[in-house]
Amino acid sequence: MTLILPMIGGWYIAAGGGGTPNSTILSSFSSPSTSPAGLTHDGANLISCDFNSRTIYIHDGVSSTILSSFAAPWFVPSGLTYDGANLISCDFFSDTIYIHDGVSSTILSSFASPSSQPFGLTYDGANLISCDQSSDTIYIHDGVSSTILSSFASPSGLPYGLTYDGANLISCDFGSDTIYIHDGVSSTILSSFASPSISPSGLTYDGANLISCDQSSDTIYKHGNS
Repeated sequence: MTLILPMIGGWYIAAGGGGTPNSTILSSFSSPSTSPAGLTHDGANLISCDFNSRTIYIHDGVSSTILSSFAAPWFVPSGLTYDGANLISCDFFSDTIYIHDGVSSTILSSFASPSSQPFGLTYDGANLISCDQSSDTIYIHDGVSSTILSSFASPSGLPYGLTYDGANLISCDFGSDTIYIHDGVSSTILSSFASPSISPSGLTYDGANLISCDQSSDTIYKHGNS
């Protein structure tokens, strides 16, 4: 059973016996536009962004049906996460991380990303985690702020997506076409598997399953568990 843990300002979904994500694809559907670049889940609905359309989309559950959408804060939205209260996005061109007011286009605050090409975000219940393509590095922030508590090298050369399943960080790499399961939030890799297509660009976890997106196939995938 999936465990839902209450937290200040919202809900944080933790893993609860779903198993380890693997390469088995349970279902898939077309992304809303042609360059999906980030995913998150707010406890009810999948949220995706696309840097071709420069748009953030709120899906109906985990489906292709779009409930609503709004313009991204800047020109190349490249990552999303949800901290239990607010959507957080990053932009590849502006090198900036944005805190939205709930799930809306209104920006409460923003700060510079740790390096020059941010391309993935997640939240572990306490701290924001980001990755950067230019530095090939994963950063653990102090809460949701620009202060960096620690960092480590990504498993390969082009980290494009992150998520957290309640126990372990999961990352994907655009260059190696691989999804990596980390040991907690660390550089140690417990396991890895090939992504469903050749250009993985975003990850999230919905409380039961890993969800990934791919820019070459313009598709969103729901993964099975071992």
